[in-house]
Amino acid sequence: MKKWLRSLSGKQIKLGLSAGICAILSLLLTGVIALLAGTQAEQRIARRWSSEGGVAQVSCFFSPNADITPDSIESFEHSLDNALKEASIELDSPNPGARLWADAYSADGTVTLSTDKGSVQADALGIGGDFFLFHQLRLLSGSYFSGNDLMQDYVILDRETAWQLFGSVDVAGMLVTISGRPHMVIGVVERPGGKLYEAAGLDGPRVFVSYETLSAYGSSGGINHFEIVMPNPVRQYALNYVREQLGKQEREVEVLENSTRYSIGKRLRLLLDFGTRSMNGKAIIYPYWENVARGYEDILALLTLFQMLFLLYPSGVLLIWIVIRWKHKTWTARTVFATAQDKLQRAGERRREKRKNGQKREKKSWLDDVDPEDTVQFRLEKKKRKKEQRLQRKIEKEFQAEAKKTARASRKEK
Repeated sequence: MKKWLRSLSGKQIKLGLSAGICAILSLLLTGVIALLAGTQAEQRIARRWSSEGGVAQVSCFFSPNADITPDSIESFEHSLDNALKEASIELDSPNPGARLWADAYSADGTVTLSTDKGSVQADALGIGGDFFLFHQLRLLSGSYFSGNDLMQDYVILDRETAWQLFGSVDVAGMLVTISGRPHMVIGVVERPGGKLYEAAGLDGPRVFVSYETLSAYGSSGGINHFEIVMPNPVRQYALNYVREQLGKQEREVEVLENSTRYSIGKRLRLLLDFGTRSMNGKAIIYPYWENVARGYEDILALLTLFQMLFLLYPSGVLLIWIVIRWKHKTWTARTVFATAQDKLQRAGERRREKRKNGQKREKKSWLDDVDPEDTVQFRLEKKKRKKEQRLQRKIEKEFQAEAKKTARASRKEK
């Protein structure tokens, strides 16, 4: 490794470092995009509804001329049940309260709320169905209510409205008057804040009432939002079904699938539609949550553009390096094939040798389990070795005694 680094020139090192930094920035932008997309809980109902997939979240936005009523929504719900039954899409859950789908509708308007301490004119959202399943605003006190409840005289205040009417946020169970009719405050929520939310329409007091209350005691242009989470056995099944049932008046209705709106494909398509994306020829006013979602779409599309640019530079450097290495290569396809073939043959020989050695070890004679010291031949050989050792010691003693005699005789002669 050190030898290879020493062989690089200063220009090559700079190119490598800059390419590495750009690659790291691209990875960081990938994480930021995933993080920002994950913060939009209102666009991720499908994942909360079923962790196993197979469902989709679809939204519809209507102009006042679309003439959508609660009866229209109820008719759609009945046709949906029949369509799912015909498609053999049935509920398979031990939970008695489980459902195949859930939906909600809402209408923008205004109402005037009064208490003994004063009155407030606030933006109101008249809801029906499971609205707070799709929009889980943070509760400061109390609880949510459903548009399907038998009692329709509930109201949810935001923090600002609660302070103006009661001087507190712990007011669940208190009564307010809307056009002379008492309504119970069932909860108080924290209104999302920030520049993006204020620009989207959350810039003043807001309350949530039933659609019946808004229609009877407030001002409204009718239902202009519908949301549903439902089975999606094949791609765009849910989107196409809702579009066929509720989106026939194309100039008065806009239908989109929320589940995939932040996918890479949608972000790239948004970049291609840059400039025309903001043009709208329909008389549709988006609710605050859709305005926020479209704002995040623009932000994520811009981050995707920078992500691609940061990735383009290291990709180009890598491509150039591959081309240079290719031009100066010292190998051919034939040599690579021959080397690979040789390695495969050697590997095969080693495997065969291992199998052969293993078979030899498995083939044991019954004599391998006998102790050599227990055989007759071993005892005879042992006795023979002892006899030879005694004879050798005797010869050595006689030789030493003869050597001593010779030494004494030579000393006497001297």
